[in-house]
Amino acid sequence: MVGAGQLARMTSQAATGLGIGFRVLADSATDSAAQVCAGTVTGDYTSLSDLRAFAARCDVVTFDHEHVPAPHLAALEQAGRQVRPSAAALRYTQDKLAMRDRLSGLGVPCPRYATVTDQADVSKAAADWGWPIVLKAVSGGYDGRGVWVCQTPAEAAAVLAHPVRVFAEEHVGFDAELAALVAPAPGLPASRAVQAQRIALEVAGELGVTGLLAVELFSTSAGLLVNELAMRPHNSGHWTIEGARTSQFEQHLRAVLDLPLGDPRAAAPCVAMANVFGGTDPGVYARYTHVMAADPGVKLHLYGKSVRPGRKIGHVTALGDDMPGARERAVRAAAYLATGEE
Repeated sequence: MVGAGQLARMTSQAATGLGIGFRVLADSATDSAAQVCAGTVTGDYTSLSDLRAFAARCDVVTFDHEHVPAPHLAALEQAGRQVRPSAAALRYTQDKLAMRDRLSGLGVPCPRYATVTDQADVSKAAADWGWPIVLKAVSGGYDGRGVWVCQTPAEAAAVLAHPVRVFAEEHVGFDAELAALVAPAPGLPASRAVQAQRIALEVAGELGVTGLLAVELFSTSAGLLVNELAMRPHNSGHWTIEGARTSQFEQHLRAVLDLPLGDPRAAAPCVAMANVFGGTDPGVYARYTHVMAADPGVKLHLYGKSVRPGRKIGHVTALGDDMPGARERAVRAAAYLATGEE
């Protein structure tokens, strides 16, 4: 796995249970996965020579982020390396404008969008859709980075002044943000009935994805709109470690290695997961014994990261018989870890 963040850290745990030899290409020995993975190689994912040396020792190469340069991925494939998902599929997570063009061409519901190069282009889009206008970086953005909600022409002009290629998108007033996770093995046909699953499976099939695919969607009064794609384990699926019979991390490994997929059904009637963010008090690791004692059924996952305000450093999962109760337990535990307050 190229990258050694928390996704690689949790994937390494799934690999251990399956008896799969697992290596990560880490930026440094302090990366989240590098702290726990015996097969850690330190290198630069933007260096083709480092990638080639790493891939030479692997049967399959997969990823915990989308930032490996596309020409490098193509070079690995041309050298006969198994890259999963493929460079052709990963293009649609690396180039958001290409993703919009491809999905729209398939008839997949997406927000309205337009290519823009100057203020006149943005003003034209705003005349059609109204303000605010969303400007998105074509490449390099993730987890909200590279996204600007512009309320006025002046705010849009400030974004356009940056040396970043962007496109414009309508501002969507959504009721909820959803994510559908699928894990196609090679050759799985895209045909299912439930709308969110159908969209995710259609995208996976049409783009030729192998491995876990997360399709982020906006739920609106008019239906579902696809927002983003991630071809790797995804934050919205961390609950599956305890909450499903097969975790998203194990499913990803099974898929990229062309192994039979595991049972995805839930392990309890209700499962809730809450992220743990760093606050001004760094004493998170001193507090987790109190969380364990207060609610032995809550499962804690800390990523080995230093604590700073706003940084995601872990998550907690609670299983139960009713969703409000499970959610309240998970949120309470996460809040106490972050702040020390109930």
